[in-house]
Amino acid sequence: MAFYFVWPKSIPLAVLGLLLTAFVAWFFRDPDRVTPDEPDAVISPADGRVVFCGECPPGRYNAEPGKKVSIFMSVFDVHVNRAPVSGKVVAVRYNPGTFFAADADKASLLNEQNGVSLETSGGHTVSYVQVAGLIARRIVCYLSEEDNVRQGQRVGMIRFGSRVDVILPASAVLRVRMGDRVRSGESVLGVLQ
Repeated sequence: MAFYFVWPKSIPLAVLGLLLTAFVAWFFRDPDRVTPDEPDAVISPADGRVVFCGECPPGRYNAEPGKKVSIFMSVFDVHVNRAPVSGKVVAVRYNPGTFFAADADKASLLNEQNGVSLETSGGHTVSYVQVAGLIARRIVCYLSEEDNVRQGQRVGMIRFGSRVDVILPASAVLRVRMGDRVRSGESVLGVLQ
C-alpha cells in the first residue's frame, strides 16, 4: 500500500534525472571530423560562432602583432577541441582568472585560460587559447611542451560553454568573418603565407 503513495510522486524526479543524464551524454559527444587537405590552412579548433575576427596586438600568447579569430561555444556546441595546425608544442601556459561570459571582449584578457603555441614545419607560430566562460569551470588540455600534434587531432575540451581564441601570424589571410558558424577540425579559419 505504501508503494502506491510513493510511486506517483517520484515520477517527475525520475523523468528529470533521465533528461539530465541524456543532456550530459549529449554534451560530451565527440563526432568524427574530416580535416581538409589544404596546405597551410589553419582550421577551427572549436565548434561555434565567430565573435571576433581581426588584428591582434602583441600579448600573452604572441610576441608580435598578428590576427585573431575568437569562437564562442554555446552549451549546444561540441566542446572537444582540435589542433588548428600540425606542428610542435612550444609552449603551454595556464592563467587563472575570472568567469565572465565567454562572448564578452574582456573574457580574452580576464577569464581563466590555457594557451598552447604550436610551431609548424614552415616556421609559423599559431596559438590557440581555451577560455573558460560564465558556466564553464573546467579546461582540459591533453598536450605538454615538446609534443608533436597533427592538424585535427583532439587536444582538449572546455566543459559547459566557453570560447577559443586562435592567434595567427600577421601575414595570414583570414577566411572567416564575424557571425560565421565554424566546425572543429573542418572549417578553415585562414591560410598561412
